[in-house]
Amino acid sequence: MLPPELPPLPALTRAEGELIDRYLDVVDLLGRINPAQNEDTYRGLRAAQALVRAASELRDALALMHLRGETELHGDTLARALRVLDGERRTARVALPPDCVR
Repeated sequence: MLPPELPPLPALTRAEGELIDRYLDVVDLLGRINPAQNEDTYRGLRAAQALVRAASELRDALALMHLRGETELHGDTLARALRVLDGERRTARVALPPDCVR
């Protein structure tokens, strides 16, 4: 049995697609660094080192959009794209887990 088909991505400019990809790269790295989610310092260290490059690429994607005259972010459209790309699960790794009382 095949998994259910994902909804299509909304129409994005190439720059918006790059922004979404770079944003999710940063989110994934922050999830790996999150001390409330991570038990391995080496894994967190490697993610923190990669975060510098990923943040620069995110900055470059936003700067390119601005230079091209794309000065507005269309939040509803970008949010739909993030949901299709599993953004809710990926961003949840950055948050604190629910409080566990022992």
